[in-house]
Amino acid sequence: MSATYYFAIVGSADSPLYEAEFGVQRNENKHLHQFVVHAALDLVEDALFTTNACYLKIVDTYNDWNVSAYVTPSNVRLMLLHEVKAEEAIRAFFVDCHELFVKTLTNPFYDPSMPIQSQAFDAKVHSLAKKYLL
Repeated sequence: MSATYYFAIVGSADSPLYEAEFGVQRNENKHLHQFVVHAALDLVEDALFTTNACYLKIVDTYNDWNVSAYVTPSNVRLMLLHEVKAEEAIRAFFVDCHELFVKTLTNPFYDPSMPIQSQAFDAKVHSLAKKYLL
């Protein structure tokens, strides 16, 4: 089964730090993916009050899409828009992406408030998506 995934890392000040799409690219508008993920940010904030876990599972649904979230201790949100419900694979993807994000933060040349533009980071995220999601 082929599916579409949209992954975004949103900073603690609600600024987008990174975004990527995986899987089948359909005629759907990329801005719609961004809108659905952005709309789910309020639900992520609400879910934070009910649990101490980083992985919040599915926090929102829109038509056939689900939005899963993972919140780091520094309040950076990793958001994934997906059609297929595979919670363990998504959790493992988030954990590895969080580890990759932490490695990026340790780079003295990276400003945490700026978008991630590293090609190595992008390639690694795509390889993690291929490993866990595709």
